[in-house]
This record gives sequence, structure tokens and C-alpha cells, in this order.
Amino acid sequence: MSKFTALAVAAIAATATTAHAQDDRILLKTPVAFSTELPGLGTPIPRVAEQIELMSSGSIRMRVYEPNELVPPFEILEAVSTGKINSGYTTAGYWAGQIPAAPLFSAVPFGPEAGEYMAWLYYGNGMDLYQQMYDDAGYNVHVLPCAVIAPETSGWFAEEINTPEDLQGLKMRFFGLGGEVMQKLGVATSLLPGGEIFSALENGAIDATEFSLPAVDTRLGFHKLVQYNYFPGWHQQATVFELLINGDTWNDASDAQRAIIENACKASMADSFAEGEYMQYSVMLDNVENNGVEIRQWNDVMLDTFRAGWEQVAEEQAAADPFFAAVLEDMDEFRDGYQVWKENAFLPR
Repeated sequence: MSKFTALAVAAIAATATTAHAQDDRILLKTPVAFSTELPGLGTPIPRVAEQIELMSSGSIRMRVYEPNELVPPFEILEAVSTGKINSGYTTAGYWAGQIPAAPLFSAVPFGPEAGEYMAWLYYGNGMDLYQQMYDDAGYNVHVLPCAVIAPETSGWFAEEINTPEDLQGLKMRFFGLGGEVMQKLGVATSLLPGGEIFSALENGAIDATEFSLPAVDTRLGFHKLVQYNYFPGWHQQATVFELLINGDTWNDASDAQRAIIENACKASMADSFAEGEYMQYSVMLDNVENNGVEIRQWNDVMLDTFRAGWEQVAEEQAAADPFFAAVLEDMDEFRDGYQVWKENAFLPR
């Protein structure tokens, strides 16, 4: 590095430090919906906290609270909106009861994979619709996608599932719009936080479950109770996680502070996806070789059944909620165009 370059870099760094020193300090108290021990789900947010503090020279700090330590997972949106807390890390799919369109910003059955999802969010209309959803529903929050994970497993079952009839009468933990599909197939679904699933399986409250990536599910011990693990994760080919920031807190932040938070979350989208892709194969092999897990692929009949169920759910949800219809139409229009690129650019699978 030349002497001139070194002086220029030092000047820029000094200017940035001075700018941060002039900003009001922000402490983001951030409860999370997922344990920070869970790879891909909870591990991204401590890294985001670290990077935000470094990039802001300490003008922004994020204090992360484990699930239920400050706010229960299913109460994070309301708590951030009202100012009880000023930020939270969760997933929009948890708000389906309050906002029907929310699951579309989390995971969509037979929906976009991570790259396509991010393309729609950042360069299509996704982010405008995402923020509009919360604004129209009266929530005082600013939303940032802050992690995305690879496809999830499709579920853990005590018995093989070969026909739609095999699902009849099952009690199963299931997430989001995929859960609506399973209900149509005769499954009684419930949405449990990750920390409650093992005990529910153990005491018979549920017979089967889906939750997340193989590395996450294995960490939670599902294989000890139910050993048929099904793929592909038709219900969640990618799952987006959100950082919610109280609207007043966001508006009071400087332009530089907002840019730091935004870019830390964008970096986390790439980092979390890479982390999720990296660790699954070794866990799956270990499950088969040492944990007695039997990996199964859904047959064509089951996949066609799931797809038909999703098309019915999508039609019903769109008919019941205009904003759901608008978001789904925009996503589908984007995906129709993307398909031209996907079919021509990528190797066939």
C-alpha cells in the first residue's frame, strides 16, 4: 500500500468514526424466536449483532435474548410494534393468524428457492409488499429480511407414508401454509415452538413433526423418537427470517445507522444460506449410519397430492384476503418470468 493510499484509508476511517460518534447511540433489545444454538435458525443473529457493533463503531449495539427470556416467540411482533421492545428476530409465518399474507414472506409450498426468493424480495416488488403488509395491518415496525435457509426436511414420522390415506388421523406439528395443506389431507396440525416439539412427541401429543434443516432437527433429538425422515421439503424450499425494528426507533436512527443495519442483514442472508448448505450432508449421513434414521423420498403420488392441496389452499386464501391475492399474484408473475431463466441457465435435475 502506498503512503498516499494509507493516508486516504486512514482519513476515511477517521471520518466514519467521527460520523458514528455524532449519532445517538442505539441499543436494540432483540428477543429471538429460535435458540441461538440452532444452526441456520438462531445462529445468524448473534453474528449480525457483532457486525452491527463493529461497523457502527459502537453507536449501535444489539443485545440478543433467547426465546421466552424477554418475550415469548409468538408475541414478538406485537411487542416490537407497541415499543415494549425495540426489535425482534423471528419469521413472518408466525403471524398468519393476524395477517393472512404473512406466510408468503416466510416460506411458500412449491415456492421459490433461496436465490429466487431474494431476487423477488430485493429486485422485484417483494420488499415494498412486505413493508406494506405490516403498515396496512397497523403495525409500527420496519422489516428487514435477515436470514434465509436451505430446504427443510419434509417431516419425521413413526411409520412409512406411501399413500395419502397414510396421513389420515395423524397429529403433526406443521408450519405455515404447508400446515393448511396437511389439514386438507386429514392431518390435525399444530404450530409449536421448536423447544416444545420433542416433549410433545414424547408424550404423544403429536405423532409426527416437521421443523427445520436436518442439522437443526437432529440437534433437537427428533430421531430418538421417530425415525422416518422424508424429503424433499415441498412446503419450505427456502425460509426467510426477519428482523423487526420498532418504527419510531428506525425513524430516529441516522441514515448511516440504518444503512449499517440493512447491510448487516443483507450479508446475513448470504451467510446463513451458506451455513445451512454446508452442514446438512454430514448430519444426514450420521443419522443413517449411527442414529437408525431411514431417509425417504416422497413418491410422485404424494408430491402430486401435496401440490394439488397447495393449489386449493392458495385459491381459498386468495379469495378470502385481497392482499394475500395481490402478493401471490405478484410473486407468481415474477416466478413465471424467472422460469425462463431457470429452465435455460441451470442444469436439469
